[in-house]
Amino acid sequence: MRKVLAGSLVASVFLASCAQTYRPSNTTYEGGLMGAVTGATAGAILTSGNKWKGGVIGGVIGAIAGATIAEISKRGAVEAIQTNQPVRYQTEDGRGVYEATPVGYDAKTRCHKVQEKIYENGKLVKDQIKEICESEKIERKY
Repeated sequence: MRKVLAGSLVASVFLASCAQTYRPSNTTYEGGLMGAVTGATAGAILTSGNKWKGGVIGGVIGAIAGATIAEISKRGAVEAIQTNQPVRYQTEDGRGVYEATPVGYDAKTRCHKVQEKIYENGKLVKDQIKEICESEKIERKY
């Protein structure tokens, strides 16, 4: 029994070491920060009894929501560029909808343009053109 347990433990460690780890992008962090600030401010203002408690709870909820929205926006835009087709994400209840449509490519700047639309409860709340640029890594070596 011990050999089976030890063998499965070793196998799981090897499998876990092969798995690709998730690394959030800078936009995810920025979205989380903006959501945290907005949520903490709203929570502190709207809470009548304990402003600190409302600020902390609002900040946590805002950070999660902001990071999630930023990550969905980035992934949707990249997927629209890669497939060269519109992308649509929808919440399970259908109240939140994200759409990304590739608009064009500028060969000079090596940037793709994507039109993003976000709907909440059937109303358009955000409509913007986003640029996704190809980048080159430049390292300075001594």
